[in-house]
Amino acid sequence: MAVIDIQSLPLIKGSEGIGYPAPHYKNCDLFEAADIGTAANLTQFGVRIEKLLPGGMSSQRHWHENEDEFLYMLTGELVLVEDDGEHILTEGSAAGWKAGEPNAHHLINRTDEPAFYLIIGTRAERDVCHYPDIDLHYERSDGVGNYLHKDGTPYQSEDFKEPDEK
Repeated sequence: MAVIDIQSLPLIKGSEGIGYPAPHYKNCDLFEAADIGTAANLTQFGVRIEKLLPGGMSSQRHWHENEDEFLYMLTGELVLVEDDGEHILTEGSAAGWKAGEPNAHHLINRTDEPAFYLIIGTRAERDVCHYPDIDLHYERSDGVGNYLHKDGTPYQSEDFKEPDEK
């Protein structure tokens, strides 16, 4: 058995963990994550512990064609926004999204305290991710992913730089 010292894992912070082009990373950069799945050398699914800071969003609202996702709340309170509305998640709450079911979702921290959760998802070589609220589309083939506008036009490299880097 491989024991993982979670405290020793490098933290993924802010926009480096999302990778969205501007302006779509706004408020999605208020988090930290530890990639447990990579530390365990897992190849079929990913596992992360994420910390969502006050005012932050876990991602833009999205759904995957080929990847399942599962979430388990460890501490704190988050608002889960799905197609059918908002749901409060607290310690011990769980949620899951089956691949191919178009129920766009994301988490928002509307409290004054950070919230921690475990997120588990498929590591599909091919996937399409839909973002119904914004001009964003994601496609991955053979492990290589690209963000596109909904009309299929790729985002340019300068779109991935923070405003103060341009």
